[in-house]
Amino acid sequence: MEKLKILVGLSGGVDSAVSAYLLKQAGHEVHCGFMINYLDEENENCTTKIDLAEARKVADFLGLPFFTFDYRDEYESRIIDYIYREYEAGRTPNPDVFCNNLVKFDLFLEEALSLGYDKIATGHYAQIENNYIKKGLDPNKDQSYFLSRLSEFQVSKAIFPIGHLEKSEVRKIAKEANLPNAERKDSQGLCFIGKIPMKEFLAKKLQKKPGKIIDLNGNILGEHEGAFSFTIGQRKGIKIGGGPALFVVAKDTQKNTITVGTAEDLALFSKKCEIIDFVGKIPDLSKKYSAKIRYRQEDQVCHISETENSGYIVEFDEPQRAIASGQICVIYQDDIVIGSGIIK
Repeated sequence: MEKLKILVGLSGGVDSAVSAYLLKQAGHEVHCGFMINYLDEENENCTTKIDLAEARKVADFLGLPFFTFDYRDEYESRIIDYIYREYEAGRTPNPDVFCNNLVKFDLFLEEALSLGYDKIATGHYAQIENNYIKKGLDPNKDQSYFLSRLSEFQVSKAIFPIGHLEKSEVRKIAKEANLPNAERKDSQGLCFIGKIPMKEFLAKKLQKKPGKIIDLNGNILGEHEGAFSFTIGQRKGIKIGGGPALFVVAKDTQKNTITVGTAEDLALFSKKCEIIDFVGKIPDLSKKYSAKIRYRQEDQVCHISETENSGYIVEFDEPQRAIASGQICVIYQDDIVIGSGIIK
């Protein structure tokens, strides 16, 4: 086995801790790095300081060198500003996807390589096959969706030590190794920001802009505080009672209106979407592929065709509920990610 010098991105969680442990056990030269991407002293949901302390404990326990990397300025310009910009434009962004290809596997990777490391490792549930991202073994934890915009070079410099394991096995390894965070719960919420309601997060920068809630016939049903804070398919936050549950089926940030309908309304469903800014390559447009328009979605069979502006039309065999502009559509060939695009 080739001995590599590897920088493991510790998050404070059990997955990255087990990743570092397994690489050390395999005989590699392992160092640990913690990325400080966001720090909000006033937000009790921001766990950066706690995560840092947990990561340091793991490194100390394993006897591995530990370093911190401060990317707060870059994270704000590349991820946080992007979130605000997309919502303000009426789209629904996916910061967790872009955090990977623009921060972890860009800033962190480039700095690691400049410091003499051969590769970086993270605790993602994904695998690598011929420099392509492959689904993780555990279907309930597979994170290939979030890694779908990595370049071939980025993938070639990555290691995912737990991608071939199920979550239960990772927990078992952590306990048997007596890792200090073996019992720690999985993190939730926005990448590095924490579990904060999106409406509350957006309110930090985007001002309230009251507008009308209308039905599919244009009848006014009520008011909202800003069309930008709603996403297609959303139910929560529509304060209209006395009838069937209502969902956002369309929104217009220019007119500042959101259109609502019931769960059965055809306006909520579509069999196709256009994707732009595609990363990857579709090897054969005559073949059928599968796609996901959101994390944890079952694979959806689809056909793909090119558009005149270098984008693609993804046409599904079955109607898809709540296709949201700005989200990521990931294309798979069996278990391999062959690319992803942003839903137009």
